[in-house]
Amino acid sequence: MQTHDLEIRPWAKNDINLLERLMGDPTMMVYLGGPEAPEKIQKRHKGYLKRERSGHDQMFVILAGKERVPAGSVGYWEKEWDSKKVWETGWMVLPEFQGQGVATQATALVISKVRDIGLYRFLIALPSVENTASNSICRKLGFELYGTQKYEYPKDSGNWLVCNDWRFDLSPG
Repeated sequence: MQTHDLEIRPWAKNDINLLERLMGDPTMMVYLGGPEAPEKIQKRHKGYLKRERSGHDQMFVILAGKERVPAGSVGYWEKEWDSKKVWETGWMVLPEFQGQGVATQATALVISKVRDIGLYRFLIALPSVENTASNSICRKLGFELYGTQKYEYPKDSGNWLVCNDWRFDLSPG
C-alpha cells in the first residue's frame, strides 16, 4: 500500500460539489446502479450533514497532498446485519486519485475511528462482486470474505446488487 499525505475531515456544507462529482458521474457509479439525479444528490448531501450531527454515523472528505485537495469520501454508519448491529463502511475516490492507495489509507483511518468507539464488534463492507478495486481494498486491510449477498442500493430503489460480504473484526487482538 502506498502511503500518501492525507487526512479525513467531517463532511461540510461546501462539499456538495465533491458529492456531485462522485455520485453524478456514470463512471463513478458503474457498480452502484448508475448516476444519481441532482435532487437525490442534494438529499444525500443533507443526510451526510445530519450524520455529522448524529454522533454515530459519519461521512468524511478525503483530503490528499500538501494542498489538502478533496480526493473522495469515506464513512461509516450503523447497520443491522445478520441480526446484529454493526458498522458499515464505504468509500469513493475521484478518478485522478484512483489506483494510488488513497481509498485504502482513508478506510484504514475509518477502521481506527470505529475501533476507538468500541460500540460494535464488526465493520462490514459490501462492494459489488464486479468491483475489483474495492474488493482488493477489503483484502489488503484484513477484512474476511463471508460470501455474497443481494443488497438493495440505494435503499428502497428496487435496484439489487450482488455484493461481497466483507467483515472486519474490531475486537482487541
